[in-house]
Amino acid sequence: MWLYLAALMGIYVLHRWYRERQTVDTLTDKHIFITGCDSGFGNLLARQLDVKGMRVLAACFTEKGAEQLQKATSERLRTTILDITSMKSVAAATEWVKGCVGNKRLWGLVNNAGIDFPVAPTEWLTKDDFAKVINVNLLGTIDVTLHMLALVRRARGRIVNLSSAEGRVVIFAGGYSPSKYGIESFSDSLRREIHPFGVKVSIVEPGVFCTPFFDDAIEDLQDVWSQLPSEIKESYGEQYFESCE
Repeated sequence: MWLYLAALMGIYVLHRWYRERQTVDTLTDKHIFITGCDSGFGNLLARQLDVKGMRVLAACFTEKGAEQLQKATSERLRTTILDITSMKSVAAATEWVKGCVGNKRLWGLVNNAGIDFPVAPTEWLTKDDFAKVINVNLLGTIDVTLHMLALVRRARGRIVNLSSAEGRVVIFAGGYSPSKYGIESFSDSLRREIHPFGVKVSIVEPGVFCTPFFDDAIEDLQDVWSQLPSEIKESYGEQYFESCE
C-alpha cells in the first residue's frame, strides 16, 4: 500500500516538474494585449514581458499613463488609450490591435483593467455604485474578450482574466466581489467552449496587494459616509464607521 502511494507521489512530482519546465518558443514573435496598464499589475506585466522581448500592446486609461509606460519600456512596446466601458473605445482598440499584429495574430489577451471602489456596507451604497464596478470589471472584460476572441482563436493563443480572492470569498461589500464571481463564471464557460480550438483560458486570483488600486480607499469610504442620510448615520453610528475605516 505504502509503495503504491509512494509511486503515485513520484509520478505526480515528475509530472509537476515536467510542466513547470515547459517554455514557449519564439516569444519575441508573439503579440500580447494587456488592459489596465496605467499602474499596478497591468503596468508591471507590460514592463516584464517587454524585457522578455515580447511584442506588448498595452492599453492605458489615460494619456499620462501611456506616456509614462512608453518612457519606461523599449520601442517594441506600443500603447493605446482604452475605456473598456465604452463599446466605441473597445472597437477602436480592436482595430488598432489588428493593425499591429497583421498576419501574426494575437497570441495573448490579458484582461487586467478593473476598479474596486466604492466599497462600503451594502445599505450605504446605491444601485449605481454597484453598476459602476460591474460595468468595468465584468461587462468591460466580456466586451474586450468578445472583440478580441477571433484574433486569439486564430493564433491558438491564451486568455488570462484577472479575478481575485474575492471571486471565491467575500471580504467586503460593494460591486467588486460580485464582479469577480462573474469573471470566474465567464472564464470557466469560455474555457470549455474554446478548448477545441487550442485556446487556453486562465484566471488569476490575487489577494491584497499594495498597489495604487487602494490609494484612495479611505477617502472614498469617507465620501460615501458623508453623503448618507442622517437616519442611516444614526442607525450605524460613528463607531461602526470607524471600524469600517
